[in-house]
Amino acid sequence: MNNYPHPIIAREGWPFLAIAFAVALVVSAYSVAISIPFWIIALFVLQFFRDPARVIPQQPNAVLSPADGRIVVVEKAHDPYAGREALKISVFMNVFNVHSNRAPVDGEIVNVQYFPGKFVNADLDKASIENERNALTITAANGQTVTCVQVAGLIARRILCYVKTGNSLRRGQRYGFIRFGSRVDVYLPLSANPKVAVGDKVSATETILAEF
Repeated sequence: MNNYPHPIIAREGWPFLAIAFAVALVVSAYSVAISIPFWIIALFVLQFFRDPARVIPQQPNAVLSPADGRIVVVEKAHDPYAGREALKISVFMNVFNVHSNRAPVDGEIVNVQYFPGKFVNADLDKASIENERNALTITAANGQTVTCVQVAGLIARRILCYVKTGNSLRRGQRYGFIRFGSRVDVYLPLSANPKVAVGDKVSATETILAEF
């Protein structure tokens, strides 16, 4: 899959933007005062679907953040998708974060697993195992296993994933999108050295989560 050379606004948002701005324009023709809330909604949709280009760190042993947001978990945990004990790092995205998801490492996808589920607050630990989610198990270029899980949230109702088993990924490559608030869990070998702590704000691709 190619990391498409998109403009600053994500393609996933184009239909929503068209509708939001069309409604605001129609209401404005009737009443400028009444249209103000509709313009606010249109601007919110515009900021939600922004998707700026990112600078990719060149350290060969770096594991990059797959999402913008705040770190809510850095702990040893069981990786149910690869069947191992792992270092788990979770990034929570609120509605004001960029929601484009990007590959944390160079590697090949060895498994893609989708699970229907609930839509509880993605900030809660139980969201990792109860919510709708999509997991990529990746064999990194150095042979290590990395699991990257898109998790739907309280408002998020749509996980988009554009890659499949056998595809190769490049660090920073755009591979999916989650609409309207969610989280991404990353499971790494226990030998990985975390570079973030709970509460840290991170940027997709530009922030190094850990090093092999």
